[in-house]
Amino acid sequence: MSLKKKSALADWVESIIIAFLLAMVIRTFAVQAFKIPTGSMRMTLLEGDLILVNKFIYGAKVPFINYRLPAIRQPKRGDIVVFIYPEDKKKDFIKRLVGLPGETIEIKGGSIYVDGKPATEPIFNQIYYYNRGEFASEGQKIIVPKDSYFVLGDNSVSSKDSRYWGFVPKDYLLGEALIVYWPPQRIRLIK
Repeated sequence: MSLKKKSALADWVESIIIAFLLAMVIRTFAVQAFKIPTGSMRMTLLEGDLILVNKFIYGAKVPFINYRLPAIRQPKRGDIVVFIYPEDKKKDFIKRLVGLPGETIEIKGGSIYVDGKPATEPIFNQIYYYNRGEFASEGQKIIVPKDSYFVLGDNSVSSKDSRYWGFVPKDYLLGEALIVYWPPQRIRLIK
């Protein structure tokens, strides 16, 4: 093998390794792609939508150690968040953040009430929420624990969410849904 062929092969291998390492750093700390598997977020997100999730907004987790990078901002009501499913840590879920730590949440007449007052974010006026599950029966007021969140699917009639299994610990947050990038006719920012 000539020196030129060795050099070209070494350059090619080096380029692949650098590209792989760069992709892993971006995926771990900045942006990650996810596929929507179910209709629990209809009509906001449809089954099969491919989305990008902003992982650095809430402070990306550093692998293998119990540390998070500093957050750009704290999660807020109305954010569509991707998180580790509390009942099966091998699965990631996506839902809309409804309740923040220390707030009292109630579903009454299809509407979300926060600390006894209707949620003011416009998205909550467009969705009818059903009283279902252990954590959202009729007349039940739920206090969101410290360092936890209450999340609901936009398709309330067929979403397994905080109404059934409780709260999402802050450490389980992976990021905020940013953009639908596939299929082409649905490319848009997620709100």
